[in-house]
Order: sequence, then structure tokens, then C-alpha cells
Amino acid sequence: MKSIQKMTIGEFGAFVSDNLRVQGIDVVLSGGSCVTIYSHNHYQSFDLDFISGQGAERKNIKSVLLDLGFFEKNKYFIHPESEYFVEFPSGPLAVGSESVKEVVELDFSTGRLRLISPTDCVKDRLAAYYHWQDRQCLDQAILVAADNQVDLAEVERWSEHEGMLEEFKQIKDMLDKDGGSV
Repeated sequence: MKSIQKMTIGEFGAFVSDNLRVQGIDVVLSGGSCVTIYSHNHYQSFDLDFISGQGAERKNIKSVLLDLGFFEKNKYFIHPESEYFVEFPSGPLAVGSESVKEVVELDFSTGRLRLISPTDCVKDRLAAYYHWQDRQCLDQAILVAADNQVDLAEVERWSEHEGMLEEFKQIKDMLDKDGGSV
């Protein structure tokens, strides 16, 4: 197996995810690390946010990660051989006020990684833009849309549900300009 020190963020995420799955703990990657993966490293995140499924207790997650060489510091799990750190925000797996529609699986040499879809990743980033005017998150949504198939009709429907249809109409061309829509 590739050394932890040399793993990409996707490989590191798959390594963590697969080791948890072997112990019956199901997790899905969300947040900025999905942007890193979907933008092919045009945006860099070092924080892997895994949302755990029903019944996954923190003590069980902690036990698996400690066995892999991680240590816990505040709310994060850190591996001494990696620049990446892992967090387990509370669920449910959602973007804005809706549940995530699709979970994607990507295979790496280190295992299988389950993560939110490119469309839900765009919605996740737009939620921060809509609600906190975080321009960096809008830029991240644009990066994901530029390199992936994103269902802009679904993003528009979701934006309307979030009460942000007018905001979506103002930024739709930025999301669509590089052919990111289906």
C-alpha cells in the first residue's frame, strides 16, 4: 500500500473510509475536500469532513482511527504522517435543508471512497454563499461545475426551495459557462 505520507486527499479519504467500513461504520465525505477531489486540486482543502450513518458512535470511530495511528486533538483526528486531518460533523447528510440526493463511489488504490455527488457538492458550496455571502464558496462551486457533470436544473430547484432563486439566477451563467451543466 502507498505510504500515508504520499497519499492524495482522495486516497487518504478512501483509506479512512475503507478501514471504517470494515468495522461496520459507514461514512460519506462532504465539504471542501469534495471540492478538492472534483476540481482536480484547483482548490486545496486539508480537512476531510465525514458524515457517519445511523448507529456510528464516536467511540467506535475513535477506536478504529487510533488503531490506524491517528490521535485526537479537539474535534479532529490527525495522523502524524499526513497533512490531512479528519473530522466527523454531526449528521444528517444534507445540503441546506434537504437530504443529499446522491452518493458517489470512487475507487482509489487505497480503497473505495463514498462522497456527495458533484451536483450536491455545488449545492453544499452554494449554501454557504447564499446564507453567509462566502464568495470563496461560490468560487468553489464554479470550479466543481467546470470539471464535472452538474444538474443545474436540480441546483435551481434546490435554490428555490432554499428561498434563493433570485440569487441563483444571478450566478447561473457562472456555473454554466464552462459546460458544467447536463
